[in-house]
Amino acid sequence: MAKPDYTGTFHMVEQENMDNYLAALDINFALRKIVCLLKPTKDITHDIATGAMKIRTVTTFKNFNMDFNIGKEFTEDLQAVDGRTCQTTVDWDGDKLVCVQRGEKQGRGWTHWLEGNLLHLELRAEGVVAKQVFKKAD
Repeated sequence: MAKPDYTGTFHMVEQENMDNYLAALDINFALRKIVCLLKPTKDITHDIATGAMKIRTVTTFKNFNMDFNIGKEFTEDLQAVDGRTCQTTVDWDGDKLVCVQRGEKQGRGWTHWLEGNLLHLELRAEGVVAKQVFKKAD
């Protein structure tokens, strides 16, 4: 089965349980409230042949960049998110991208999957799950 191409620009259209997820990451109350108001855009470049991927999460407040090769562990700098670093691996589970982030927080990671022109993101940490949905730009 061919893996999907995640390349594109996606704008957030809905989010659920983000405040609780950020609290699980020990983000302070004021910053959590700001982050929950943001409507991020994801710019994704995905080279299917090599497994190289770049995910740019862009907001009016702060941007976050993640560059990796699918299936290869790397040290991820999450200073822009919660001041931590972790050992991260992103790999395929069927047609979903599953990220495992090993570090201070238990069960930390995320899953991305596509359904038509929608990009789904499930974020996990310390048993808390948040969800975001993004719509692909035309």
